[in-house]
Amino acid sequence: MGWEPTIPAHVRANTTSTYGSWPGDWWVAVTFELLLAFVAFAFVAAVTPGPNNVMLLASGVNFGFLRSVPHMLGIAFGFAVMVAAVGMGLGGLFRAYPVLYEILRWIGAAYLLYLAWGIARSGVPKNGDVDRPLSFLGAAAFQWVNPKAWVMALGAVTAYVPREEYFQNVLVVAAVFGLIVVPSVGVWAAFGTGLGRFMSNPGRLRGFNVAMALLLVLSLYPILTENLGGR
Repeated sequence: MGWEPTIPAHVRANTTSTYGSWPGDWWVAVTFELLLAFVAFAFVAAVTPGPNNVMLLASGVNFGFLRSVPHMLGIAFGFAVMVAAVGMGLGGLFRAYPVLYEILRWIGAAYLLYLAWGIARSGVPKNGDVDRPLSFLGAAAFQWVNPKAWVMALGAVTAYVPREEYFQNVLVVAAVFGLIVVPSVGVWAAFGTGLGRFMSNPGRLRGFNVAMALLLVLSLYPILTENLGGR
């Protein structure tokens, strides 16, 4: 048998099994109350500190808001695809073969260290140097090695996708999550853009980037404590 999500009792109670015709009522298993609860979960999960938001804060400072928009949209797109993939069976694959998830987590940790090193070394571009923000595709691909993104995607599918019309509702949850991510992470880019006005001094900018790199490294703490401390 394939993997089925574990739906809490209070969530099951707020779902219906009504199924209508395309395109109006195919998603009605997600009730308004359940949708509101999910929106609150998605906003809190997306806006709280994590690798994406630390990187966007640094991007706002170094490149400004407009140049960080592809980064923001890439996060939203990549994460929505991830939620859909988890709901369509990838989560079950990780449960059947936990070592795959373990390998992915450590690959993500290594890539985060690489990104932190790049941020720490960045500063005011010298003559001939061209610094660029993370691209749309780069940000989308990063979600697949972002430990926080995996936790968010697994939590969303497990707790907020009803069993009724399951696959259709996976797409609804993925799309809604993607839409909520854009303004949630955009707040960090906007804050970074405002902060960038005070970073015209090269030494101050370098110090800020080093601090952001350290925060990115600190975001690995839950991975290290779970994998090493629990043994």
